[in-house]
This record gives sequence, structure tokens and C-alpha cells, in this order.
Amino acid sequence: MTREEKIGLLGVPLGFGAGKTGSELGVNAMRLSIVRGERLADHIRGLGYAFTDHGDVTIVQPIDPVEDENPKHLKEMLASSENIVRAVTQILEDEEFPVILGGDHAIAIATFSAISAHYRKREEEIGLIWFDAHSDINTPETSPSGNIHGMPLAVLLGEGDRNLVDLCGFAPKLNKRYFAHVGARDVDPGERSQIEKLGLRDHFFTMSDIDRRGMAACVTDAIEIASAAPGGFAVTFDVDGIDPRFAPGSGTLVRGGATYREAHLTLEMIAASGKMRSFEIVEVNPLLDQSNITVELACELILSALGKTIL
Repeated sequence: MTREEKIGLLGVPLGFGAGKTGSELGVNAMRLSIVRGERLADHIRGLGYAFTDHGDVTIVQPIDPVEDENPKHLKEMLASSENIVRAVTQILEDEEFPVILGGDHAIAIATFSAISAHYRKREEEIGLIWFDAHSDINTPETSPSGNIHGMPLAVLLGEGDRNLVDLCGFAPKLNKRYFAHVGARDVDPGERSQIEKLGLRDHFFTMSDIDRRGMAACVTDAIEIASAAPGGFAVTFDVDGIDPRFAPGSGTLVRGGATYREAHLTLEMIAASGKMRSFEIVEVNPLLDQSNITVELACELILSALGKTIL
């Protein structure tokens, strides 16, 4: 990114894709929190960017639970996805860089679908770097819970419920050649089978890989994979990829994640590549946070993704 680019901030307060409520509140928690004396918007402007806050996407909320529905709340997800796609598309058409505040990780189905469709019109493919404790590659057949926030990667790769897969009228949204996942440490048995079936092992940089090789080496490889896409790459960042010591405010915590500095290093390296075309951060749950530290860390990470460095 360059400081001449315009930032378009978008809130996507969708929380029903997850098993616990609260991630829908993460949007305004990040937007409104005071971090080091200023709100997020002021910090972004302080980096030299023109900035517009486009408010929140209208989310169609579930009213009555449907017993044994899998995926859960599919009707509401599809209706909300139409609104999300429209909003993200408008930001891209206005030649703004999207910074998307979630919401749970189910939003990535619609946000990346819009991004992929935008670049498809330009006859370009776009890559994706996915930072997460979980692989999020379940399908309705493999999911233990039926929660959509465990399915978005599968959907983007063309696997799972056809209503979701065919969003925007084409599939897959993501060419696996240009995909990299960083930080996995909690993978369901069905997801292991999916990863093997799709030939994705070399695209996953697990915490074991990071332990052996170091975060910088793994992120360097992830950037190389994703930036091979002609259009550059998008980034979707789940805060549960960070160890709960540093980010307790998320709904699916798993011990043994990235440290505070490793998370910042990841995004500093991604920003320095100059190939990132959008950034989203998800699964911030203020109801589960402690002293607002996860919310504040999320805001700090957004700034690192936009090029803030120590010196």
C-alpha cells in the first residue's frame, strides 16, 4: 500500500455464524475504542491515509432457530451476504482499500466473494492469506457443529453448500495455487481429510511449522504463494490465531498460538510486500475480553497491516 491510497472502513456485525454470541459487537468495539488516546479512524488518518467510514452492513438476523439445520442460519446468511457483497463491491469500485471489521469468520464467504468477483471482471485472479487457529475448511458433512464460521474456506474453494458456493454466480472464488494459511493448531478430523483431498498441506503453515522454522520464514513463504496471483492478495485475520494470553476476547480459544510480536511481525511483513489489496479482522468478542486488551490489540494490528512500524 501507499499513503496515496484511500481507506474504506466497513463494519460487518454478523455474529450468528459462530457458536457463541458477541463477535457482532466487535465491530463497534474496534471502531470506538480509545487506543493510546485516539480512536481507530484518527490513527489511520495519522498514518497519512484519506479515510472514509462507510458504517455497517445491514445484517439479516435469525429469529427462530431451526432444529438440526446444517449449515445453521443458512437463509439469513445468504440474505446478509447479498448486502455484504454489495457494500464491499462499492468500496472497490470507488477505488478504496477495504478495511473490514467483523463479525465472525463466516463473513469471509461474502467479503472475499465480492473481492474475487471484482478482480474477475478485470480478468485477474487474487490470492488470499488466512491467519487463524482453525482451518475453517469444514463442509456440512464434516462439521461437528453446523456453524458457518467453520466453513468459509471450504466454500471459497468450491466445497460445501451450493447456495454459498455459488454466491456471485461463479465458483470457486479462490484458486488454491494462491492460497496460504498461517497459524493452524486446531483442525477437525474431517478438515484433515479435506486438506489432503485438495492437496493443500504445503499451503498450511501450522504452529508446529512456525515452531520449527520461525514466523518470519513461514510468512515469507505465505506471501510468496499468495502474491503470485496476478491481482495481489487479500488478508483475513482471525484474532484466535493469537495465543489467548494476548487475545482472550474470542469465542474459540486454543492455547499455543502466535505471540503479540509474531502477530505484528506477520502484518508488518505483509504490509511491506505491497501486494495486499484488502484487510479484514474477525472474531473479536468484547463479551469475552479482559480489560479490553483484545479489542486494543485488534486496532493495533490493523495499523500494522496499514504500514505502521516501530521506526
